[in-house]
Amino acid sequence: MIDVKFSNKVVQVEDGTTILQAIGLAGRQVESNCGGKGTCGKCKVQVKTDTPYSPTLAEKKFLSASELEAGWVLACQHTLTQNAVIHLEEQKDVYQRKADFAELQQIALSPSITKHPLKLARPTVEDQMSDWDRLVSSLPGKETICFSRSAAATLAKVLRDGGFQITAVLDGNRLIAVESHDTSNHGYGIAVDIGTTTVVVYLLDIIKGIIVDSGAMTNPQQIYGADVISRITYAAGGYEKLQEVQKKVMGGLNKIIAKLCQENEIPQEEIYQAVVVGNTTMAHLFLGIDPTYLAPAPFIPVFQQMVDVEAQELGLDILAAGRVVVLPNVAGYVGSDTVGVMLAAGADRLDGVSLIVDIGTNGEMVLSGKGRILTCSTAAGPAFEGAEIRYGMRAAEGAIEGVNITGDVELKIIGEGKARGICGSGLIDAIAEMYRAGVITSSGRYASEPEELEQLPPRVRERLRKGERTNEFVLAWGNDTASGEDIVLSQKDIRALQLAKGAISAGITLLVREMGITPLEIDRVLLAGAFGNYIKKESALGIGLLPPLPLEKIQSIGNAAGDGAKMALLSLEERRRAGTMAKQAEHIELSNKKEFQDEFLKGLDFEGVFE
Repeated sequence: MIDVKFSNKVVQVEDGTTILQAIGLAGRQVESNCGGKGTCGKCKVQVKTDTPYSPTLAEKKFLSASELEAGWVLACQHTLTQNAVIHLEEQKDVYQRKADFAELQQIALSPSITKHPLKLARPTVEDQMSDWDRLVSSLPGKETICFSRSAAATLAKVLRDGGFQITAVLDGNRLIAVESHDTSNHGYGIAVDIGTTTVVVYLLDIIKGIIVDSGAMTNPQQIYGADVISRITYAAGGYEKLQEVQKKVMGGLNKIIAKLCQENEIPQEEIYQAVVVGNTTMAHLFLGIDPTYLAPAPFIPVFQQMVDVEAQELGLDILAAGRVVVLPNVAGYVGSDTVGVMLAAGADRLDGVSLIVDIGTNGEMVLSGKGRILTCSTAAGPAFEGAEIRYGMRAAEGAIEGVNITGDVELKIIGEGKARGICGSGLIDAIAEMYRAGVITSSGRYASEPEELEQLPPRVRERLRKGERTNEFVLAWGNDTASGEDIVLSQKDIRALQLAKGAISAGITLLVREMGITPLEIDRVLLAGAFGNYIKKESALGIGLLPPLPLEKIQSIGNAAGDGAKMALLSLEERRRAGTMAKQAEHIELSNKKEFQDEFLKGLDFEGVFE
């Protein structure tokens, strides 16, 4: 066995374990957008060993000479054959602005969890009814309540500790807990949004119908790759790897739950239910279900229906007998997160025609109106999340999130410190501003002709230069960055964004065509997700990401997937609505559409409008 030392922890691994795998075994995180293929250059760590590693071709491509000399390597490129000390750059979690809990729309409160305070007669020699029968005979729907081993396990003590004054907790007709005394004035549940990049947990008092707190973290599964295909590929390697991926996300969720409970002084066993949403792959991995055949055509999921399992079966640290409900999927690449978005947006109740766009690591679109709900998805997310961008990063501290170009470049940086990279909203902003200022043409080509360069302000022009392999534009000079290196956007970065943007544009075009309308007949565009919440509408229109509609028709609706999960937690009626919309939705499989490629190519150009 080999000893691997981190700053405050030593783990033992087998000879031949990759550095990336050792980091995962230690419970630490490092970015690995390509899932260990050596193509992203993000899993940079500093390693000290008796015999230094020889740099690989990938490391020579992504690491500077000074970094190589100082012992920096790509964690996916080397196996461990000797004891090592590993230093990781501190990975900031995805930036989360505090949610405005007042925005949760009013719904008729009717959770499946009900609490029943009871005062039971004490047993006597004359009345020798069992504790279980004594309890159940006093409950509504007693004829349908089945025996629960977990509730019965501590029933005798709970009854007597409470002087036979107790509270029974039911989930529908399931008795899931019995508590001493009257605890009917409070009870909790969690709504969970498992994104490919970010995991968000909302803690709710389901008796009062209020949000107590929320927490978020980078999805721990990102060590297996930034995109769903990388994670499917890893999980498809056998049952043990599938379990490994499932335990990763469960471990992350349990950390958030423990923190929320500690900070709000709530016992974890008083969380009686969880409602979970996520894309179809995330739902499979959360449940520990093999996602292998989601990757190849025809993209068949193992399940689509709503799932209801016990928390202890999954290893989720809430009440062991509490139920975990996963909302239904629509198709292989339109999951329960999109169903949550539809529920929160009221896609089945809006007047006119509504386009709902959720751009995350994957891009899902919904077009509702004329009595129909159409859905589609595109593999557009990695560039929007920074995964295919040289200096791309998640929306964490140090990320450039806004760009303005006038006489020079002005940056807005998360945390207001020095720049570390650029996140998705900043990337859209930068490219829109570069197009508007004439730094790039509508085709995405950097200005190079004399007449093009003459039109640029001098300070903007000096940022445009020839890089090692291609033209690039300096967003931040080295003296203004955390690393001391210039942060640039290369021609390759522009092309990566174009591919993502073209896929989104093509998807919208085909949905509109399927409904038999023109883009100008869309009454509203609703932007969901963190990306949609912080992207500037003007920039999205400026690069042609969205149809050319007036700004007032475009609205951000925040983490609508999470809001849908909250609604389904607080109301059985809303949960049923989610199931109905999932069945009603007509999925348009873009890979089957011959015209998709033509529309995709048209969508590559930055021919948007600025208002």
